[in-house]
Amino acid sequence: MAIECSYYLEPVDTSDLPRRYLEGLAAILSHSNYAMVLDTACRVTTRCGRCSTSCPVYETSGEDRDIPCRRSELLLKVYRRYFTPFGNLGARFGRSFEIDEAYINTMAEEFYRCTACRRCNLECPMGIDHGLLTHLARWSLAEVGIVPKALVVATREQLDGTTRNTSAIPKAALLDTCEFLEEDCADEVGLKIEFPIDREGTEYVFFPAVSDYLLEPDTLIGNAAVMSATGGSWTIGTGAYDGINYGLFYSDRMLDRIVSMEAEEVRRLGARKILIGECGHASRSAKFFIRTFCGADDAPEVVNFMEYTHRAWKEGRLELRPDVVSQRTTYHDPCNIARTGWIIDQPREILRHICADYVDMTPKGRENYCCGGGGGTVSIDEIREFRTLVGGAKKAEQIRRTGAEIVVAPCANCKKQLREVCEDHGLDQVRVVGLHDLLIKAIVPPAEMLIEIDDAAVGAASEV
Repeated sequence: MAIECSYYLEPVDTSDLPRRYLEGLAAILSHSNYAMVLDTACRVTTRCGRCSTSCPVYETSGEDRDIPCRRSELLLKVYRRYFTPFGNLGARFGRSFEIDEAYINTMAEEFYRCTACRRCNLECPMGIDHGLLTHLARWSLAEVGIVPKALVVATREQLDGTTRNTSAIPKAALLDTCEFLEEDCADEVGLKIEFPIDREGTEYVFFPAVSDYLLEPDTLIGNAAVMSATGGSWTIGTGAYDGINYGLFYSDRMLDRIVSMEAEEVRRLGARKILIGECGHASRSAKFFIRTFCGADDAPEVVNFMEYTHRAWKEGRLELRPDVVSQRTTYHDPCNIARTGWIIDQPREILRHICADYVDMTPKGRENYCCGGGGGTVSIDEIREFRTLVGGAKKAEQIRRTGAEIVVAPCANCKKQLREVCEDHGLDQVRVVGLHDLLIKAIVPPAEMLIEIDDAAVGAASEV
């Protein structure tokens, strides 16, 4: 039978697929520590279903296949049968299942219904990380070519294409965009900012989600304004300038190659640290995997831009006007930076200062609901209806309850997903922005940043 999901790359070679799948999984287990993860999960799993109470997909769909522990069992069943002595012994007596194309097809469909938000980890009494098992299952499928084409096409361009970034933005277009943003900020806001390019010996090399250069210019202007106001030492490298890492969503081999590109760019420019823009998965992939794949001893430190801004504000290097945003504002926690407790309070402290009417979602922080497009599913436009009406239903409910007009979502993927969620759930009054979009209005600039422009233009530009 053929792989049924239309959003996978075509054609998927199904000749002798079960054998090839098992060989791929065996190779993964031989060259990683995932065998220990699977062995532990097999020994302690209870399949009690408590994880269902925290899964936003299951809470909306009510389908058994969306219960995290049931989905994980698809992979664990294969491991028990083919990679444990008990499974091999049972096969000799005809008491074990045999993997076939239909089973692989089920895995291909169901492991991409999971947003890998890891909220289920909060409820599992045995501490099983179902998000990690989803990741491993996707990697095993990728080894036989079963990967959503949206992820593969973007990753292929980033690793092997001429532009070396997921949005295929050429170097010349990057330079033009940065120049335009500098001019736009000067003309509309009256502030002098700079996007330094290939400057050697800086403290930070900046890696935003490259899609920000196309879709989120206000976020980038806010980033540059913060660096200009604080005298930050930073640069954008033209060897690699994309923080997106879709390998995190489907293959550790790709994840390794992409974070290694970031580390190499820092070394090329003689910098010391990586500065990640407003992007959840870009932050997590660099923060937690640079040391894994690039060596713990000489791996550059990874800082999320919100951490930098919050620290500068607390240290008095950045002055922010209070209550400059009048509309009711709330904050969405991207799973990749909040689920572990890494970045939760820092952006909220800033928002409570600059927003006259700030409200939190319930629940929030580590327990906040996924936007519905996590795990790379936001890139798969073919499943938008599922993403927004099923995966994003709980998030839409959260936003509606706050009555907010502005949702701050410091993540490129979350912004795209939440805009579609709001559109599909009739939340027409809601505007989704980044944290630094709002900061451009709140920054008290030093004298050297000020440019005299027409007062009417400034007033129009300051409308949030």
